[in-house]
Amino acid sequence: MKKAEPIQISDHFTYKKLFRFVLPSIFMMVLSSVYGVVDGLFVSNFVGKTPFAAINLIMPFTMILGGMGFMLGTGGTALVSKIIGENDREKANKTFTMIIIFAIILGASLTALGMCIVRPVAYLFGATEDMIESCVLYGRIIIGFTTFFMLQNIFQSFLAAAEKPKLGLIITLIAGCANAALDALFITVFKWGIVGAAVATGIGQILGGLIPLIYFARSNGSLLKFTKTKLQILPLLKACGNGASELLTNVASSVVSILYNLQLMKYLGENGVSAYGVIMYVQFIFVAIEIGFTIGSAPIVGYNYGAENHAELKNVFKKSTIILGVTGVVLSGLAQALAIPLAKLFVGYDQELYNLTVYAFRLYSFAFVFSGINIYSSGFFTALNNGVVSAVLSFLRAFVFQITFVFLLPYLLKVDGIWWAMFATEVGAFIIAVIFFIAMRKKYHYV
Repeated sequence: MKKAEPIQISDHFTYKKLFRFVLPSIFMMVLSSVYGVVDGLFVSNFVGKTPFAAINLIMPFTMILGGMGFMLGTGGTALVSKIIGENDREKANKTFTMIIIFAIILGASLTALGMCIVRPVAYLFGATEDMIESCVLYGRIIIGFTTFFMLQNIFQSFLAAAEKPKLGLIITLIAGCANAALDALFITVFKWGIVGAAVATGIGQILGGLIPLIYFARSNGSLLKFTKTKLQILPLLKACGNGASELLTNVASSVVSILYNLQLMKYLGENGVSAYGVIMYVQFIFVAIEIGFTIGSAPIVGYNYGAENHAELKNVFKKSTIILGVTGVVLSGLAQALAIPLAKLFVGYDQELYNLTVYAFRLYSFAFVFSGINIYSSGFFTALNNGVVSAVLSFLRAFVFQITFVFLLPYLLKVDGIWWAMFATEVGAFIIAVIFFIAMRKKYHYV
């Protein structure tokens, strides 16, 4: 059997070649999400619904800290891919190295800060006295691994830019399998409860961050490697500016999750938070497909923008939007079909909670129709090194629309308004994305 030729970001992309190139990134994101879900699955079924609600309550805070990695990863990848397209490999390697060094310094600082403020943050997020100790314990352990979590997020993007997406997939498999296996060992055998879940996740993050760190530190056959460099403000600011939308999305999503939880505690109590937690775990997996595609295709966009290859930029943009449009419809239908088995898997032990979860997930699932295009729109402008447009799209979708609808719709539709809020958000974000695609087409020549 003839071995498939390696794909380069400078190639012309057919549908088949585009799928082949982005597939490892999609698998990488999906597997990362699945392994995160495993924590919730074990805690919900073997520790209890109060600890399950507690980890869902504090998780947005830990995601805000780790989200700095998404900012540096996506923004840095866009910058480095553009530099590679301009045929300056030495500058690309120096910029890449600089971003990783800065990430390690930032990660250590955020770890120290997070450890100090996790308890007041948990109270701020609405933790009850029954939940507070579990929130703090789980939060502090997870925060201890923040630097590795950031590196894991960063390398997921850079491995695609280095034309090594399959290596990224292998690393994710190693990290994720370790996480899942240790969850089973620590929670079901050792009976460590949420401590076991947190430690298992942390060990997975160490593997996900450390293995690529070692790979790039040695001689390798990729487009990138570590080299001697000094920290410079301008490239770091460009990387952070490019990736600001991804950080904004992460922070806004976490803030919105907090607001959802506060609204659900008000209307439904602990069961509402638990049901929302199940929906978020499943949503992580579904949206990971679209995020993975966006991450995987971003280096292609960045390269062709830097090389001023407008024809290929048009080609990739057209194929990507068609693929993600179809994917959104399929995911929405799949969510409807899987609502019952997934709810039973997580909370089948509690009939009232199970019924609530099925009902809520079916309302929420319509949001997947538009989510792919919305995620891609922000990532596409990041890849074009236009952090401002990308940030505006992310800010409106992840913050303005969600906050507006999660508070407005319950006044009109009661509790159902909370579950419909995400659909309303995605519709609004889709309209804004189309407006920007039309407005910026002449500047970037992608249509």
